[in-house]
Amino acid sequence: MLKPSLQLRLSQQLTMTPQLQQAIRLLQLPIMDLQAQIQEALEKNVMLETAEESAERDVSETPDQTSDTDIRVVETSNWPDSPGAPAASNWSGDEPRQTPDYADLSGDTLQDHLLWQLELEHLSLRDMVIGQSIIDAINDDGYLVDDLETIVESLEPDIKTDIEHVERLLRKIQRLDPAGVGARSVSECLSLQLRQLNHDTPGLELAHTLAEEHLELVADHQFATLRRRLRVSEEDLENAIALVKACHPRPGAVIQSGTPHYVVPDVFIRKQDDHWVVEVNSSVTPRLRVNQTYAGLLGRGSDYTALKTQLQEARWLIRSLEIRNETLIKVARCIVQRQKDFLELGDEAMRPLILRDIAEAVDMHESTISRVTTNKYMHTPRGVFEFRFFFSSHIKSNDGTEQSSTAIRAKIRKLVAQEDSKKPLSDNKIAQLLSEDGIKVARRTVAKYREAMTIPPSSERKKLALR
Repeated sequence: MLKPSLQLRLSQQLTMTPQLQQAIRLLQLPIMDLQAQIQEALEKNVMLETAEESAERDVSETPDQTSDTDIRVVETSNWPDSPGAPAASNWSGDEPRQTPDYADLSGDTLQDHLLWQLELEHLSLRDMVIGQSIIDAINDDGYLVDDLETIVESLEPDIKTDIEHVERLLRKIQRLDPAGVGARSVSECLSLQLRQLNHDTPGLELAHTLAEEHLELVADHQFATLRRRLRVSEEDLENAIALVKACHPRPGAVIQSGTPHYVVPDVFIRKQDDHWVVEVNSSVTPRLRVNQTYAGLLGRGSDYTALKTQLQEARWLIRSLEIRNETLIKVARCIVQRQKDFLELGDEAMRPLILRDIAEAVDMHESTISRVTTNKYMHTPRGVFEFRFFFSSHIKSNDGTEQSSTAIRAKIRKLVAQEDSKKPLSDNKIAQLLSEDGIKVARRTVAKYREAMTIPPSSERKKLALR
């Protein structure tokens, strides 16, 4: 018979403290989400303030003194001092100061653009309403999707009109910018754009004929058939086709209807005195510190419990941000050290790299490296890249070394660019050339990489060259 008893047992268990949970959550946030998180904390926690707010209060610290709880930009070796440079700048003072890019926040759509131009035509109120109905029937590509009968019916019973009057207003709209807008077919769209050219443009009359009657033959590259049917020389046909190809098949796409989104780098990479230097982009997030005025008013008693809780939360947040910056610097430095050949020579010098390599180098778990490299961007002399761009699979070479798939793609792109256009390289031939260079890959691997880079097969490249 079992009897109840008391036993003592010692065991170790890993638990995530609230501080650790906060640090992990901030680590995986993209920089724009991090800004929103910091702004929310500043609005809710009176114990938090920015360094700028502290300076405005004329705190009795000298410029060389810094609070222990102040977030410091992670210092980097070999970084030149630039006295007098703005504190938010990430570049040395010997370079011209970069002017910021401002996004187009107008948000004008194609319809807004057309209505603005239509208002300049000084139409009557009745014609303006009809013109608005026509513009409403134009899609984002610039094509009129409703027939004229439907537009006439949509205006009734408020406005009585006929198809001929709507047609006249449509022709007026078709003369607006962008050229080709308001067309009812691709043929009409191209014809409208060709009408914008000077009448003495070589091949213009033939281009109109191609756009209106023989567009399918042009699309199928049936040039010999076109020469026979139209009885024109090869030079005249080439001039006309060049005019047709210069037209935009989707004129509405020229007007951007959305606000552009810019990638904000988390770290900056540059070469200084033969060394690659890494710095956190501290200019996009405010420098936080504990409000010493409020913190100094708190006593050791049990009063002000809510303020003491906010003080603790403020310190946790500041420390979590420090951990985030330190981790970003550590991982970015390791990536730069492994991929410095890419930074100096280009894609062909990319080395194979996986998350485990970085995790072992910085003594962190792979899941942490995954959080750091997701939605984080690095500004380099070769452009802005996501951290994950520097990671690629391994492919063994003939000599036993490993090659990066990114480097192999670059080599394939180079071989195709240097090939004889009349005798393009097949996938088998590319695989052979790579094997001679010490990279053993199968034909299907070459085909997969080529398709991923949207490079046509050799048969299609040959056809394009012969034309």
